[in-house]
Amino acid sequence: MALSLTYKAETSVPVEIEGLTPDWAVDKSLAEIERLEIFHGNEKLPLAEMFDLAGSADDRRFDFHGDLSGVHWIGAHMQTGHIQIHGPGGRHIGSEMSGGEIHVDGDAGGWVGAEMRGGLIHVHGNAEHLVGAAYRGSAKGMTGGTILVDGDAGNEVGLTMRRGMIAIGGRAGDMLGFNMLAGTVLVLGECGIRPGAGMRRGTLGLLGPTPPTLLPSFRYACTSLPTVLPLMLHNLQRRGFAIDQSILASKCDVFNGDLVALGKGEIFLRHTAA
Repeated sequence: MALSLTYKAETSVPVEIEGLTPDWAVDKSLAEIERLEIFHGNEKLPLAEMFDLAGSADDRRFDFHGDLSGVHWIGAHMQTGHIQIHGPGGRHIGSEMSGGEIHVDGDAGGWVGAEMRGGLIHVHGNAEHLVGAAYRGSAKGMTGGTILVDGDAGNEVGLTMRRGMIAIGGRAGDMLGFNMLAGTVLVLGECGIRPGAGMRRGTLGLLGPTPPTLLPSFRYACTSLPTVLPLMLHNLQRRGFAIDQSILASKCDVFNGDLVALGKGEIFLRHTAA
């Protein structure tokens, strides 16, 4: 039986629940979980002040209900288990998580999966800026795992990303894959300016119908149907991510760069006939 957490607060002040994870709660009684201290702004409160709880955490599953767009750090640092957010969620969902799954039925705030190490996050709406990114001052962003966003995402997706997979079903903002070290980011819709700026290694798949203008520090390599791309896309389909069938058979223009950095990254642009 899952642990059900229904958000009951009516406040414009941010609520932070960092530390509340399925692996932490698995051996706790309902009363112990209700006493967990969370933050309402700079004030510490027991969890039960903001949430109605029912059920048990012994199967490592949380079900969140309500408008949690002002509730931050859901699933941060989680190692195992399953979190279902039945509605929108706030910032830092799955930050630094190393395992388990988080599913968001609505939109998500910024920093989804920031510095994530493993596991799966699937946002079935839009996400704000810095998906899978490094925190300011950190040397590495996402180092493992998978982040899926069915809708649009903001700027600096995959900032300083080291490993893992990010897939955006809609539009992505500016500076996609900025200073990327390795890993893969796929965007099925439009993309903002300066994708791949400063990338050293890694793969960006910009598969929307209107490819963006690349920086002059990227060099054209060839036009082909890369064998790895359909494999990655089919794998995403198996995880419940929607893929337009026309993308699977599309040729790509392949570019290498960023030549102002190490220059061993690659960008796939969906080929359009001249």
